[in-house]
Amino acid sequence: MNRVDGKVAIVTGAARGIGAQTAKLLAEAGAAAVVVTDLREELGQGVAEAIAQAGSKGLFLRQDTTSEADWERVVGETVKRFGGLHILVNNAGIYSYAKLEEMTLEQYDALSNVNLKGVFLGTKHAIRAMKTIPKTAEAGAIVNLSSVAGLVGSPLSAVYSMTKGGVRLLTKSTALEVAQLGYNIRCNSIHPGVIDTDMAGLVVQRWESAGVGANEVRGFLTNLHPLGRLGQPIDIARGILFLASNDSAFMTGTELVVDGGWTAR
Repeated sequence: MNRVDGKVAIVTGAARGIGAQTAKLLAEAGAAAVVVTDLREELGQGVAEAIAQAGSKGLFLRQDTTSEADWERVVGETVKRFGGLHILVNNAGIYSYAKLEEMTLEQYDALSNVNLKGVFLGTKHAIRAMKTIPKTAEAGAIVNLSSVAGLVGSPLSAVYSMTKGGVRLLTKSTALEVAQLGYNIRCNSIHPGVIDTDMAGLVVQRWESAGVGANEVRGFLTNLHPLGRLGQPIDIARGILFLASNDSAFMTGTELVVDGGWTAR
């Protein structure tokens, strides 16, 4: 028996990076269907095809996670096609690197909209779809992507840190609320360190533009992690699978830190 046999999942921001790896891993772990959402259609379709090759049903739906109408469409289509929703991974997120005194309102709004509003909307509509899961079944699982920047301060990316801290407390409050209402739903957050994805590449590019070599930047980022390497998408996908599966049946409202030891200092 696989870890999420027969379950239906939605993974946002799943065209590449952590989201793509998570969607594929859920399929490999037995999910009946995995819905891949993103704004990048060609890449997202490719992930959905890989899911189908893994023996699951893969579906790509274009989605702007800041749009409530898109969330209504995505969740509605998922339930209509596959009979329900058991797992939501709120993975879509963006990063911006700037001094507070130089950050524009446009940058602030973009970070807040994607990293906070998108997670709020996804959580809201997932609850509506999951609240009828019977108590005799395994609980619905909402997994929200936060960051080590949601646990400790993050100089030169303070607003990003603010949004990720908000995800952490939204997760805890959601877990308490659905439990109080008697819904069979768990909600947890995961907090990656620096992961070797396009988002990490933005940090490298920022420092390169200031005259620092790419190898030097990568070395600095690597040394922030006592394990001596950057994380890989599979490292986070495995943690998400754990939180989405019944292996974590007695966990809700908590955070799983997957940071190579960063926050242990």
